[in-house]
Amino acid sequence: MNRSFVVLGGTGDLTGRLLLPGLAELVAAGVLAEPVTVLAVSQEDWSDEEYRDWARARLSEHAGHVPEAARERLAGWLGYRHGDVTVPADLRAALERAGGVPVVYLALPNTVFLPTLEALAEAGVPDGAVIAVEKPFGRNLADARQLNEVLHRLVPEDRVFRTDHFLAMQTVLNILGLRFANRVFEPVWNAQHLERVDIVFDETLGLEGRAGYYDTAGALRDMLQNHLLQMLAVVAMEPPAALDARSLAARKADVLRAVRPPRDMRRDTVRGRYTAGTVGDRELPDYTAEQGVQADRGTETYAEYTVEVDNWRWAGVPFRLRSGKALGADRHEIVLRFKPVPHLAFDPGTDGGGAESDVLRLRLDPDGISLELNLNGAGDPFGLERRSLDVDLPPARLSAYGLLLEELLAGRAALSISDVEAEESWRIVEPILAAWAAGEVPLLEYPAGSDGPACG
Repeated sequence: MNRSFVVLGGTGDLTGRLLLPGLAELVAAGVLAEPVTVLAVSQEDWSDEEYRDWARARLSEHAGHVPEAARERLAGWLGYRHGDVTVPADLRAALERAGGVPVVYLALPNTVFLPTLEALAEAGVPDGAVIAVEKPFGRNLADARQLNEVLHRLVPEDRVFRTDHFLAMQTVLNILGLRFANRVFEPVWNAQHLERVDIVFDETLGLEGRAGYYDTAGALRDMLQNHLLQMLAVVAMEPPAALDARSLAARKADVLRAVRPPRDMRRDTVRGRYTAGTVGDRELPDYTAEQGVQADRGTETYAEYTVEVDNWRWAGVPFRLRSGKALGADRHEIVLRFKPVPHLAFDPGTDGGGAESDVLRLRLDPDGISLELNLNGAGDPFGLERRSLDVDLPPARLSAYGLLLEELLAGRAALSISDVEAEESWRIVEPILAAWAAGEVPLLEYPAGSDGPACG
């Protein structure tokens, strides 16, 4: 099949920072062995060569790990067309120039998804075209439903790719192998044995010049509505019949349908915003002093909520999801904490005699798995010591975006989010957004470089 790749928003940060480096990885790995037409569409009045120069600079900055020969080969495949992505005639002309059967990638702010998709529907797309849409998928449930309606007019659901690069992270994918290829874990992967699950993505990074997007989104929409809920779905889903797109989407959707929004918003949700402080050797200003921020929006840079999955496997187990910016340490992990043993024969009064609950940590960036256990002490054979069994996963063949693009160009949608998942995710977070907008939950402050809000 003669594929082409059409990037709407081809001069944006996402394209330069992630998409072009991901494509360069595919060239270097031999996945893209034959030339592929890559056509960028944006509003800058550039020639093909001016765009290639821009792309070379971005590749040098963000894909230094890729051999220069592969980067230069990709640059030679790049073309550029000036156009407005919301104008059908401009899109029609871009698709005609790209030729072949296109993958149309919306590397755009989500505020222009709908007019762009409507323009694509009017312009028409060739048979077999694939439409890829970045996150967040809309701003609320109504938006998501409307986007899905337009997408389904354009192409069948199996040719829609709602991207979430967290699904392509090595450790997230390894949850499938850990659970479903090892008999030892699946029997205890349930409410009978697990006390709680924490899904955490804490960042030391601040706003980093992204106010145009972030100040209208916030941590809840940016991270917890999509990335972290997808990790929850993978952790909590029932065993799929196969690892194909339909089976995985069905099992993840079952989980999201069973998630009950927080019952008590003040108790079960936390929102916060960083103030001036020091992160490592960096001085960060107050979030509201960052260029492009509107303080009266009340945008949160820290979000946390706890939910339960109302089904047989997980009834009564709290799942806590949290993410924040400008925190004191990067912490990217899924933590499964097991219940204490029903009876402890060791004397808790002896040195080291107490027992903590077993903990399974699935670490993201760097990827690894740790199992924290109680073992007999080296000094006192009847005492206990805490030990951790650690596995550092080898570097992945491709980055998360490289793997996503490989699947996308091959027409495989196992790492995509389905229409049902996208809508159910908004159903879960909409009551939180409404409570926060109504002031039911205070916007707490935390100094940059701290552990977050005091109650977090």
